[in-house]
Amino acid sequence: MRSLVWQNPSPNLTLLNDEIHLWRANLNLSPQHIEQLETTLSEDEQLRANRFRFPNHRRRFVAARGILRQLLGFYLQTSGDIVSFTYNLKGKPQLAPDFSNTNLEFNISHSQDLALYSFNRDQIIGIDLEYLRDNVDYENIAQRFFCQREFNLITTCPKQQQLARFYQLWTAKEAYLKATGEGLAGGLETLEINFDSAGNIYLYKIKNQKNLAHQWSLYNFIPETNFIATIALSGKEKKLTAINYV
Repeated sequence: MRSLVWQNPSPNLTLLNDEIHLWRANLNLSPQHIEQLETTLSEDEQLRANRFRFPNHRRRFVAARGILRQLLGFYLQTSGDIVSFTYNLKGKPQLAPDFSNTNLEFNISHSQDLALYSFNRDQIIGIDLEYLRDNVDYENIAQRFFCQREFNLITTCPKQQQLARFYQLWTAKEAYLKATGEGLAGGLETLEINFDSAGNIYLYKIKNQKNLAHQWSLYNFIPETNFIATIALSGKEKKLTAINYV
């Protein structure tokens, strides 16, 4: 897995064509901050927020979407509350046509009180973040949704590493499916992930085709203790800059 150095945003921060900006945010914000972010949400986002049964889930949604709007406003050089989205059939958000000439691509994932936001220009991108739950029956899940070789990659490594190995593979698959907009219904089993000699993951096959897989880049990393995340990017690798939301 990649080792990242997280930095605070600089005043002259600019997203270049050969870069990915990865932002890390804590969603456990003060009530005042949550209220301020909520004022930037669209009407449909506020309706979605109000459907959550539990206050914690509502708070996390408001914080995650409000921060997304702040960051998009920064890159689009506009106010976050006027940013608008369209959604594909699986619910993947993308910028509405009014902002489509910016060539900005983004994706978001959050788990517990941690959120990650990925941005780049021109290439579609997906990100998945997972909290390492030690009560997950990862062997059964892997046997059901992973290929035999991936299952072996998990079960043949030392027992204390198997949970993390499972999440490495899971987040890679989900990041790709989020990037393409297919979602989990697109089929975890249609993707095959492998590790190179340095221990880095890469897409080995997509629907049994290696040539399709080689058109993607994966970035696997630990954003915080007990979390694992992966970014999937269409095309060649870019420089990854990791930034704290402060």
